[in-house]
Amino acid sequence: MDITIVWAAIIAFGLAMYVVLDGFDLGIGILFPLFPDDDERSRLMSSVAPVWDGNETWMVLGGASLYAVFPMVYSVVLSALYLPLLLMAICLIFRGVSFELRGKARRTRHLWDLAFIGGSAGATFFQGVVIGSWLSGMPVVDGHFAGGAFDWFTPFSLFTGLALVITYALLGCCWLIAKTDGDLRRRLYRLATPLTVLQVATILGVTLWTPQLAPMFKARWSEPAVMLPGLLAPAVVALCACGMFYAVRQRRRTRPFVFALGFVLAGYIGLLATVYPFAILPGVNIWQAAAPRSSQTFTLIGAAIVVPVILAYTALGYRVFRGKTDHAELHYH
Repeated sequence: MDITIVWAAIIAFGLAMYVVLDGFDLGIGILFPLFPDDDERSRLMSSVAPVWDGNETWMVLGGASLYAVFPMVYSVVLSALYLPLLLMAICLIFRGVSFELRGKARRTRHLWDLAFIGGSAGATFFQGVVIGSWLSGMPVVDGHFAGGAFDWFTPFSLFTGLALVITYALLGCCWLIAKTDGDLRRRLYRLATPLTVLQVATILGVTLWTPQLAPMFKARWSEPAVMLPGLLAPAVVALCACGMFYAVRQRRRTRPFVFALGFVLAGYIGLLATVYPFAILPGVNIWQAAAPRSSQTFTLIGAAIVVPVILAYTALGYRVFRGKTDHAELHYH
């Protein structure tokens, strides 16, 4: 068994869980300006209040795993993307504080609303910037980052930041459709259609732009192992778009969220198929970036305990708090 591949799969799984779970609650903050009524905003926050902090556990797992198992990736990415990662962390702090204090504030509640909006949108945008910068490549010399402090600031990374904002907004919208009712839910249905159109447009934009970043991407997409997912991805995106439009028109409660997840998973699988087995683009693979096998084995024992525990309490939390969020059910107060 190749333990390096096992660890790469664990980290990929953890990041996917983070995008799916924390994506929709960040998306709620992005949608906040469209719902100025204070009572509606309380309902929006209550829909994720029991689970939002647990969702971020997957980010912690991914970062800790990179540090322990792929130290070169950790050091290079942190050096190359220090500013966007720092700004993302600051945004997450503001968002978390606003989540805890908004329900207790009275005269300053509008300020905490702004912190929640800015923290959610900012954290999402800089996550997208990190993805775009990683895809664009990072110069590495003797295992260390050899570029500049602002190499991440490119049109492509800014576009991927915007694309992730749209993705999370759609996830948040569809989550709220499943958790709310009445006039609020009807307005969310109307919002889902334009967000779906923007989602398809950004997926198309990233798909067409990525091969222009480096010759290796064009070569990779011509390989049989990558060509099949590459051919299936547009079909999956088209299927999800059609399913989303139909589900919204039929006023389905949970299916829009399922199709929104389909967009995310299709894009994520396509990304992994494109870059595997590289850990740092354009030329450092996962075996070159990995820690010694003894370190990987030792940390894998811990992961075998921790990951099932995280999965168990995540599943339990969503099961306990399943169903719609009632008007008076303000969990975060």
